[in-house]
Amino acid sequence: MTPYLSKAMRRIPVTEEAGVRTFFCGPESFTPDLAPVFGESPELRNYFVAAGMNSIGILTGGGIGRALATWIAEGRPDVDVTGMHIDRLQPYQRNRSYRGRRTVEALGQVYATHFPYKAFSSARDARRSPLHDRVAPLRPYRRDVSGWEMPDVYGFEGDSPLSWGRPAWFPQWAAEHAAARADAVLMDMSFMAKFLVQGDDAAAALEELSANRVAGFGEGRVTYTQWLNEGGTIEADLTVTQLDDDRFWVVASDTAHRHVLARLRRHLAGRHAFATDVTSGWAQLNVQGPRSREILEAAAGTEITLPFRGAAELEIGYARVLCLRITYVGELGYELYIPTEQAVHVHDELVAAGEGRGLRHAGLKALASLRMEKGYRDYGHDIDNTDDVLEAGLGFAVALDKEHFIGRDAVLARKARGPLTRRLVQVLVTDPAALLYHGEVVRRGGQDVGYVRAASYGHTLGGAVGLAMLDAGTEVLDQAWLDAEPLTVEIAGVTYPARASIRPLYDPASARVRV
Repeated sequence: MTPYLSKAMRRIPVTEEAGVRTFFCGPESFTPDLAPVFGESPELRNYFVAAGMNSIGILTGGGIGRALATWIAEGRPDVDVTGMHIDRLQPYQRNRSYRGRRTVEALGQVYATHFPYKAFSSARDARRSPLHDRVAPLRPYRRDVSGWEMPDVYGFEGDSPLSWGRPAWFPQWAAEHAAARADAVLMDMSFMAKFLVQGDDAAAALEELSANRVAGFGEGRVTYTQWLNEGGTIEADLTVTQLDDDRFWVVASDTAHRHVLARLRRHLAGRHAFATDVTSGWAQLNVQGPRSREILEAAAGTEITLPFRGAAELEIGYARVLCLRITYVGELGYELYIPTEQAVHVHDELVAAGEGRGLRHAGLKALASLRMEKGYRDYGHDIDNTDDVLEAGLGFAVALDKEHFIGRDAVLARKARGPLTRRLVQVLVTDPAALLYHGEVVRRGGQDVGYVRAASYGHTLGGAVGLAMLDAGTEVLDQAWLDAEPLTVEIAGVTYPARASIRPLYDPASARVRV
């Protein structure tokens, strides 16, 4: 250590006088997912953490220190922190039992090859959907989703060999994807974060948080929106449903659970408005696909006339469920929120209604490929806290005619600067044998213009598809720019032809969603 210590002392001369009293090589710190624990605590304002460097603190310390200093000084981070933010972690992960099991495995993974779909095997089964045992006979291949044991695909037994090629469960994945496009699928989405926001000031507070207009519709309206910071970049990507004048249903992804809850509670403080985390009290089942309305009508025993983005209470069997007509797969579809104690009953009613109507259980791999074909965004994967809503392609979800929302001035300033030169676009590899994961370099006319942020396999489009953030430099990045020069994607050292689109490659007019 002496040569490095000497250089450090020359850089900070006061340390030459201070001296070193104790040189101690202590225990390493490891986190459940091998990412740092970084950022402002969700429970305590202005309390910042930079810990859990997973044995590479010397390598990462400089960057972590600069990022934290920027956050403290300027009020928000200037780098993507979605994968290492302290609020991604759940309280149960502090438990001695959990830490004791996971840490032993985490240590061995630091320098191991990080294969696609590789999952931790320790400290599993921490959280279960109420449908966990019900779907077990369908042989689900499960993975850890923020602690929840959720099916990736159905009908696959054993372990999937680690590989950069097509996974062993590729045929099951393709079949589930096809069922969603042709008939209907049933997806257990109980891991999604769900909050009930109510009170006299709930509407006003949510309007301030949300870039889109979320209140004033009366009962039963679903709004897709982003929550921004003062710089106009994205803090959350979610839906807000107005149930009544003073009651709202907020749904976010599992990874944003504590981030959204902390933002809600901080913004509601001092108002007559209250946010309740109801995630564990309500299961979520999604019925998606061209025949979803037919199946839902059979299960409910009544005609379903809910318009797109409508919401209403629905009777299914003995249960009363909250039904939202919205989709994350690009087809006609519905989200059903069910009291946990009645989830199995409603599941069985839906399965019975789906007999002879093509209903099939589908897992999270199908969800990923279906949404990627439609170009639907996923916060923390293809969009993050450094992206503004316009470059992320989400300007349609911003109501600039509202008098005020957090980040409005920044969005207006960005629009005033003129056409976009950087934006998130959909990329399709034209060779059907190629696979995309993330991080692959995209070139236009042989020049690097960006990289793939998240990807899947487009079984309907016939090739690997991803969302890539591209930069046109000083030129306007529009469809004409994308088409003017050949596009390629480099995958594991091999260059593949590709095409890119600003609009969704699958059903660009969204006719199938609004049928």
